[in-house]
Amino acid sequence: MFLGIILGIILTVGAAYIADSVRNTSGPEGSAERPVVNWDIVERWVKALSVFIRNSWTRLTNRT
Repeated sequence: MFLGIILGIILTVGAAYIADSVRNTSGPEGSAERPVVNWDIVERWVKALSVFIRNSWTRLTNRT
């Protein structure tokens, strides 16, 4: 079940990425199609999550 959930998440993010990468972004300002996902925000969230996980893991493993 968990493998299916993880696979579904990966497929959803992958499909959104592919849909955004094939969009036409050229043209006058405001006339281009907007991407499905704001990838700058996603990048910030992933970095914040990885820092949180790394700090939590360090805190858990350093306790004796």
